[in-house]
This record gives sequence, C-alpha cells and structure tokens, in this order.
Amino acid sequence: MVFGQVVIGPPGSGKTTYCVGMQQYLEALGRKVAVVNLDPANENYTYPVAADIHDLIDLDAAAAHCELGPNGALVYCFEYLEANLDWLVEKLAALSDCYVLIDMPGQVELYTHHPSVRNVLQALTGSLHNHRLCAVHLVDAHHCADAAKFISVLLVTLSTMVQLEMPQINLLSKVDLIEAYGELDFNLDFYTDVQDPSRLLPFIEQQDGAFARRHAKLNEAVCELIDDFGLVHFGTLDIGSRESVGQVLRSADRAIGYIGGAGEDVRERGVHSLDYEGDESGAVQERYMRETDLSELLSPGAGGAADS
Repeated sequence: MVFGQVVIGPPGSGKTTYCVGMQQYLEALGRKVAVVNLDPANENYTYPVAADIHDLIDLDAAAAHCELGPNGALVYCFEYLEANLDWLVEKLAALSDCYVLIDMPGQVELYTHHPSVRNVLQALTGSLHNHRLCAVHLVDAHHCADAAKFISVLLVTLSTMVQLEMPQINLLSKVDLIEAYGELDFNLDFYTDVQDPSRLLPFIEQQDGAFARRHAKLNEAVCELIDDFGLVHFGTLDIGSRESVGQVLRSADRAIGYIGGAGEDVRERGVHSLDYEGDESGAVQERYMRETDLSELLSPGAGGAADS
C-alpha cells in the first residue's frame, strides 16, 4: 500500500511544477518520496521519475499507428494503461515505502467524460490494492479575474469530482499572480468558498454583451447546478511559499489518513502544515492582492461587489 497524491488539472495549471515543489518539501520533512509520470505528453519534467508511462507506451507512436490527433492519442494511451494495469501495479508495489506523487495528463476530457482515468484510480484505491490516494486538482488562479472563465472552471471541477469519486483537494494555483490579468470583482473568499456563484452573472454580461445575453439561461443553470451540489471549494497555492505548500500537504494527509512516518521531522511539519480553516483566504488576499478602492465598489454598475 502506498500513500500519495494524484496531481490533476488543465494544461498550464502547474502540475509538474507542483510535483517538483512538493517533492522538495517532502524531502525536507524527511519523507521518502517518489514521483510517477503518467502524462504521455510530458517529456520535459525536471524531477527524477520512479516510474514513467513512456516505458509502457509512446504517445507519438500511438498517434501514428492509430492515425489519431493529440487528444485522441492521449485517450488511447490511458485506455492502454487501463488494459495493462499490472505494469502500474508492479511499479507502485516497488514504492511501498515512499510517499508517491503521480503527475497526470492535462486533457480535461479524461476527468470529466472518459472512464479510463476513473477506472485506473478506482482499481488502485479499491480493496484489491488499497492504495491511499487523493486527487489534487490545480486551477490557474488568474481565471478568477474573468467571470465567464471562473464559472467554466467551477463546472469542470464539479464534473471531475463527480466522475472520479475519490477524495479531492481543489487549489487555485499561482495565487501569487492572481491579479496578473486584472483585478477581481469580489474579495478572494468569494472564489475560495464558492457561495452563490450567480453573483458573477452581471459581470459576464458586462464582458460579453450580446453573447452573454443569448446564453443567459445556460449560465444561470450552470451556476444553480454548482450551488445545488455545494461540493466545490478551493484552497490556494503559492508553490514558492513553504507555508502554502505545507497547508496543501496537511489537507492531503488528512484526506488519505497519513499520520507520519519514521524519520519525519514532525516539528517542521507542524509549523508549516496548517488546515484550510480560519481566515486563510484573508491572509492570502492581504499578501498578494491590491487593496480594493471602496469608492469604486460603491459606484453605479458595481453589481453588488461591495457585499463581498
């Protein structure tokens, strides 16, 4: 049995960077850690791999042999992995004394529609193998600056949680760059707590005009669906911050029931590993976001942002 994290998220969300940073943090705690690459399209990873899907199947060869495009080839590779799961089972069996980070592909359809990733993970965490894994789902924090993109992110996140049916931690990654593409319409806790996402709808209409009005009922239905499920919440991640990485690790450890191992510096872990409780989003906002001008929030057309 292994304990570990399955790192998922759209392309560019920082999965490989997360694996490198988390690996370094775990090693500083004294944990023996191993990284497994299950992304057939990832050929530029900078971490040492304990197992690599390239040893099982080659993405370009699969695309050429089956006459598939990039997305179809990725799907084929995971179908092949599912059919040859013994390869991964043997690799993980050799890592039973390690805390494992599994770097996954970024293709969204693998987590929202196609069953192969779910089948592979459920087989690993089922009673036969009983590996203790949680999904760490990364979303680029700059999507918070665009109301339409953030609602899309919420829908993808919810679909992933429902599809995978495993413990899942959702993170706004690169939070240190959260306002790189514009100021947020609400305070950060609105985006982490995800309460009443319909409050974003007026901002979509401001941004997209006629297109938003044509799809107003669809946007309303999506927001209502997300709100009704009440499952989507986000933590924040700055991979360059020891405290931020520690917060994520503590949440992951709680999700999989990991309580520490031999040689681990528990004092270090206690200092830097905090639960996502209290005013975590407020501290992050104070550190990374520009101070809000209340006169702007109270101006006509602010759409209720002053309530955030």
